Amino acid sequence: MYNIKFHNYVPTPNPAKPDRIVAAYYYAAWKYGAAEVHEGFNDLAKKYPDRTPLMGYYDEENPEVCDWEIKWAVEHGINCFIHCWYRKKDNYGKPITVNDLRCGHGLHEALFNARYQQFMKFAIMFEASPLWAGTDEKDMLENLMPFWMEKYFKRGNYLLIDNKPVLFVYNQNRLAIECFQSAESQRKTFDKCREYAKQKGFDGMIFAVCDSRRSKENHDELLARGYDFRFGYSSGYNAPYDNFNDQNAIIKGQCDVLKKQFEIDNKRFIPTPSCFRDTTPRRTLKWRKATEYRFSREKIWYLEPENYRKVLEKMKKMTSKLPNDAWAKKIIMIDNWNEWDEGHFVAPSHKFGFKYLQAIRETFTKRENLPDYITPQDQGFTGYNTKWKKPNFKNFCESQLNKK
Repeated sequence: MYNIKFHNYVPTPNPAKPDRIVAAYYYAAWKYGAAEVHEGFNDLAKKYPDRTPLMGYYDEENPEVCDWEIKWAVEHGINCFIHCWYRKKDNYGKPITVNDLRCGHGLHEALFNARYQQFMKFAIMFEASPLWAGTDEKDMLENLMPFWMEKYFKRGNYLLIDNKPVLFVYNQNRLAIECFQSAESQRKTFDKCREYAKQKGFDGMIFAVCDSRRSKENHDELLARGYDFRFGYSSGYNAPYDNFNDQNAIIKGQCDVLKKQFEIDNKRFIPTPSCFRDTTPRRTLKWRKATEYRFSREKIWYLEPENYRKVLEKMKKMTSKLPNDAWAKKIIMIDNWNEWDEGHFVAPSHKFGFKYLQAIRETFTKRENLPDYITPQDQGFTGYNTKWKKPNFKNFCESQLNKK
């Protein structure tokens, strides 16, 4: 009577084929107790049920959960997850084990045990903020590089470009102020890392820095420090006031930011289109003081999915006009897969469904595949949430009615 096929596991992905590397940032903070600076889904359960993943709250360390994420991502053209990589502060200068990582479960427990991991490339973004461990030349060569090489770079699905592992770096300011004495010392350290990679069978390494400041002097300094290109964790756009809803202005604002970056250097900056920005939970919940100032400056704005598509299309058109050796012709960043509480995510949610993912697929692939929109609930799968509270959907439904 009904053409419904039931599965005993996550259905095999049917990937779309994007025209470049489409890499989404991945914040692996959704294992109970792993985040340390916040309470994960429990922070959202009572007041923010609209931020519930479509599969419901989940134990992120579960490889089966990861397989659902891989399926949904690759079927819409996202072919790389960039995992935020944190080393605990007291591990500085010491050999590294998995137990020395914050939120390492996203890779070591989930992705590396997922049945469909071969469908998804991954890379790491070294988080060097003051909450976590920094580094120096000795530590980087004796501790970080050996660990990264054996645990990540040598895996068959690590992100390589021209047979070079790509390392993303967050919070260069700390590396400049605390970790390396000069731009020259940092560049020499990176060059030694490149030589180390060559000894292990690669053709070097690529270093990318998260830095969206619009200053040629700053850009030139980062190149002098050994970086190959820059990128932003978001588009770099900030609305003029809270709850800003001028869709055309948001589209134009994001593209104007990118245009200014390309005016500085159109070969060494990577676009990062953003779907929305709403840090309300981080403003209203008890967070460490280190984050309070940054989030107080960010204004709330949302792009409707059809207008997010317009941003993607415009940025794609802008990159098509760049020189052939521009990094932006090879890779585009997606802000963000799963920043559920920080307030920017394209992963399937109760509020937006698959709409942001559909915009990505329709922009960067030929749409030759047919995504499978079944959910775990459709297949009767349970047991993905063993620790988190339940979201208050009654409040969510009432809030939606009040908007109409």
